[in-house]
Amino acid sequence: SVLKSIKHNPLVLQSLGNGLNQAKIGVRAKQQLTVTIRSLCASSNRNREDSWFKSLFVRKVDPRKDAHSHLLAKKEDNNLYKIQCMCLTHEDVLPSIHADPDYPCELVGTWNTWYGEQDQAVHLWRYRGGYPALTEVMNKLRKNKAFMEYREKRGRMLLSRRNQLLLEFSFWNEPVPRPGPSIYELRSYQLRPGTMIEWGNYWARAIELRQQNNEAVGGFFSQIGSLYMVHHLWAYKDLQSREETRNAAWHHEGWDEVVYYTVPLIQHMESRIMIPMKTSPLK
Repeated sequence: SVLKSIKHNPLVLQSLGNGLNQAKIGVRAKQQLTVTIRSLCASSNRNREDSWFKSLFVRKVDPRKDAHSHLLAKKEDNNLYKIQCMCLTHEDVLPSIHADPDYPCELVGTWNTWYGEQDQAVHLWRYRGGYPALTEVMNKLRKNKAFMEYREKRGRMLLSRRNQLLLEFSFWNEPVPRPGPSIYELRSYQLRPGTMIEWGNYWARAIELRQQNNEAVGGFFSQIGSLYMVHHLWAYKDLQSREETRNAAWHHEGWDEVVYYTVPLIQHMESRIMIPMKTSPLK
């Protein structure tokens, strides 16, 4: 009973070990007690590690019988988004495609990175009509002489580029043009596979706490490209405004709980501070 009472108290185990070193007992008895104390210490450490590990999974995602894209995406429209990250490129051709009614797509925003990965342009496109609209645009662009020349020039300038196809969360705002001037933050999260619905459940409540300064622009999750990726797009007047707005969120009841339960869902996260290009609808 004594051993059980001290087994889960590491401070008691440490005191016993220190006392043992000073005790005047036989060598054999000291060796036996040393083995016992070391065994208890190992057990205590395992229990603490198990407790910490279990704390990461205090809430379990309920079993689902439908894809998370059907459960989390907006159903009233059929928008598909594409985000492109690439070396800085000539931008004149982009607004011409955006303004052409023959193309079922819109340039939501185009930015240069200010802080984060340098010398990078980020473009966000919206395809009204989903995958058929994307396919239609791609087929028409192949016949667009100005775009093909732009693409050839861009290919000689690029070191790398990547893109993703995204859906927008049903509980986020749809990105609409803003007058500005603003700086934008793109926060990207690589989630653990199987946790997207849990993320969506928490942020469906959390987004209400982040609308005080109209900073929420759009929220998206990936369908093609790097999977289980989430992108949150925010707008601020400047970096100081960003700092004050983010700190103010901690004064809202429930924000600490959202952070506590969503952080363990993340494998990797990244933040970019971006400046809109002159032709960007999001200023």
